[in-house]
Amino acid sequence: MARTFRRQRVAHPIADLNITNLVDLAFVLLIVFMITAQVMREEQTISVNLPVESRAKQEKPDPTLRTETISIDARGNYSLQGRPISFRDLQVQLRAFGAEPKQPIIRVAGDREAIYGKVAEIITEMKKHNLGKLDLATEAP
Repeated sequence: MARTFRRQRVAHPIADLNITNLVDLAFVLLIVFMITAQVMREEQTISVNLPVESRAKQEKPDPTLRTETISIDARGNYSLQGRPISFRDLQVQLRAFGAEPKQPIIRVAGDREAIYGKVAEIITEMKKHNLGKLDLATEAP
């Protein structure tokens, strides 16, 4: 008895589509993109050592208070109200501002090329003397 194992030809179209291979390909591509995105993010970061500043709730300043402006030029020199001043004299002046009953608003204006650490020194010194009204200038005074 001879048997034929051939399938008979069917004339109708096959409507089934096997998507298992497509799902596998999608998962492989997803994993590849996840790994390369992480590597690209690590390559494009710049490590910056920023000064530490505590978070404190800011109050809206009283419009009747006077404003004292501390400027820092590109070379790191300080000036108070347009007059050059050393950092030690600035510390004494900030202590005097802190002792006043109605403390002024301290406006810190740093040059674009100024060292950021100098601005942080002023903010730290203000905190020592409980001067909480700070305005960081973004434009030239």
